[in-house]
Amino acid sequence: MNLSTAHWRYSKEAPACTATLKAKPEDFVVTEELGYDFSNDGEHQFIWVEKTLANTAWVAEQLAKFTGLPLRNVSYAGRKDKYAVTRQWIGLHAPGKADFDFSKLAIPGVKVLAQHRHNKKLRTGQLKGNHFAITLRNVSDADKLIAELQRAAVQGVPNYFGDQRFGNVRIGETGERLEGGNLQLAAKMVGGEAIRNRNKRNMAISALRSWLFNEVISTRIENGALNTVLPGDALMLSGSHSFFINDGEDSTVQQRYEQQDLSPTAPLWGKGDLPSKTIAAALELSVTEQFEPITTFLAAEGLKQERRPVKIWPSQLEWQHNGDTVVVSFSLPAGCYATTVLRDCVDLSTVQSAD
Repeated sequence: MNLSTAHWRYSKEAPACTATLKAKPEDFVVTEELGYDFSNDGEHQFIWVEKTLANTAWVAEQLAKFTGLPLRNVSYAGRKDKYAVTRQWIGLHAPGKADFDFSKLAIPGVKVLAQHRHNKKLRTGQLKGNHFAITLRNVSDADKLIAELQRAAVQGVPNYFGDQRFGNVRIGETGERLEGGNLQLAAKMVGGEAIRNRNKRNMAISALRSWLFNEVISTRIENGALNTVLPGDALMLSGSHSFFINDGEDSTVQQRYEQQDLSPTAPLWGKGDLPSKTIAAALELSVTEQFEPITTFLAAEGLKQERRPVKIWPSQLEWQHNGDTVVVSFSLPAGCYATTVLRDCVDLSTVQSAD
């Protein structure tokens, strides 16, 4: 099974500007934004962690060992890039225990910057978003890059899952693109091979579901429908997970889409019927029906039908320009990828692997 990622379309033509991304970890800084205040009481200890060249899951394992807690009692809202400097909250469920003393913590590349009490567990996906500060080097045309970023902030970009989701994407000795390891595992699983490592299995399943989502977005672009609300679209309100079906009764949906108030969605595949209808459903099924072994596998895994917006808009966009180096910063909602925004604006000649 060939799960290629190289063919996914851009919102318009491929970017002409080139640059180097992640020449060093400090070139990619991610700061998590939870979006809520702490109760300052309760049996959960939230620690604000800065990581450099450190995998989130691995850091969680080290914290479990340091505190003596079961790994299941250590949680985080999302994985962050490994080849980067990242700041995120990690939750420690420690009922009956005093605040942990991290002064003697010795995890390479890891610092505990703050500590708070909270009365609820930190759960996966439970955050407002992330803020990125990214240094792009060897920029071939800084003015062009900045113009493309400004366009992205106004018009949005396809909300693809980034290469990080699919694992290491490498260029072979003869120039061929070697797809991510998570996708390779996923193809084996669809073919009937058992993967016993739970973490690898979950990442492969997630990669497969994300790959199918990206296929639908790319087809939507090919059909000229990225910027258009279709009849039957499942429309998701910005900042919400709720959606409603475009049945034609609300004549303002196209305007609301252009004003970033809502977005059409594409399926995160699982069991059950698509909620989208008519023309939108036909477009989605034209893609997913080509990959019946994948949809059957995902449904058999017990996943349910979910939706994800087809477009994102970077907010709080700022930049600094010095010679052929551009430092750009922006915020994105939870689960969205800065590399996806950059992909639509600049041809990145070097990208280090994430988790």
